[in-house]
Amino acid sequence: MSETIEIQSVARSALDQSRLCSFNHEVIDAPTAPLIHQEARFLFINRGSGTIQIQNRPYPVRPNTLIGILPWQISQITEVKEAWQYYLVIYHLESVNRVLRIFYEESGGTVPWMTHLEQSPVLPCTVDQAAKLSRIFALLRDEIGLETSRQPAPSQPLRNTAVINHLVEIICAAERMLQPGQANRRRTAFDPSDILRYMYTHCGEKLTLKMLSQLFYYSESSISNYLTRVTGLSFFDLLNEMRVGKTASFLLYTDFTIEELAEILGYVDASHISKVFAARNGSKIGEYRRTYQKIEEICRIEENQTACRVISYIYRNYNQELSAGQTARKFGLSVAKLNHLLLEQIERNFDGFLNFVRINRASELLLRTGKTVDDIAMEVGYNSTKTFNRHFLKQRHMQPSVFRRSITLQEPPESGGSKAN
Repeated sequence: MSETIEIQSVARSALDQSRLCSFNHEVIDAPTAPLIHQEARFLFINRGSGTIQIQNRPYPVRPNTLIGILPWQISQITEVKEAWQYYLVIYHLESVNRVLRIFYEESGGTVPWMTHLEQSPVLPCTVDQAAKLSRIFALLRDEIGLETSRQPAPSQPLRNTAVINHLVEIICAAERMLQPGQANRRRTAFDPSDILRYMYTHCGEKLTLKMLSQLFYYSESSISNYLTRVTGLSFFDLLNEMRVGKTASFLLYTDFTIEELAEILGYVDASHISKVFAARNGSKIGEYRRTYQKIEEICRIEENQTACRVISYIYRNYNQELSAGQTARKFGLSVAKLNHLLLEQIERNFDGFLNFVRINRASELLLRTGKTVDDIAMEVGYNSTKTFNRHFLKQRHMQPSVFRRSITLQEPPESGGSKAN
């Protein structure tokens, strides 16, 4: 890839940014330029044949093929033997995934369906499978209307519940189309396009080019040059672009404060997240939430909010004597389920997130107050200075006293600078 690739909008619908998904009919009669997708989508091919590349890997396409693309993956139609006619559904992945995570399989765990979809994004259907999928897509169209008609379908009771249900049905159908053993197949080599997907799923962490270099076995300069060439954005600007997309999702579907979102998503502080969001999205963060939030309408099943409530509880009670067992019992969960929910939402388990919040608070106290290290350790929830020092060293790579002497508070940058990581 030698040219910059277009990054598609994070919006699922031109009519309503808060929609769970949109539905369209599309026709393609010639190869396309590559696209980076910020939102998840399904394509169901009714007619046509050719080849599609996803993450630079070619897949043959024929009628009755289901294609699944995840956020920050790259796709390109490289060959059109016969014009493609297909349904296109762009959907809010996190809302669907919350529902799927509620239910355990008979084995006692949840299905890693996104991993399976990454491994097998193009699935040819049998006649019976195609008929079932055609019915599901038709029901979904009836619920939300056709995007290009600019006219939503008439309002129906429990519309969002029905929409989520149909999206889950598509995912279930995709899982069942996998050949035996196919879901466990591992790739032996990375493609540079995999870096984009990794950055998106870990953008709440302190990502660096050095870390990516160690993970993907490319030099830091090669990764930096690749990202800029492909997206037109620097590493830090691209990271902020991804964080803004996740910020919009949290604004729509949770009640976290701006301060909490800044910390969870890896921003410097509330001022920084507000400035970056306004610069990227064209509206103030509070105005966006007031305009589009539908927290009471989306995913009303109580369990869907469990992960968000757990995160909020830890965040607001970090200085208490918290434990994974006590917190799990409070929410009616096992410790394993508690850690699973946290890892799915913020890429940290209970201990990791609790220490993350505590050390962040301690860092502020070290820089803004004259309190002793012992006092700060106790104030943020540690029972001993030795334990505090161990966790501080692990997260900040220096002792608290060295941190206090060597770090100076700075104003947050206006946009994606080196302080954003």
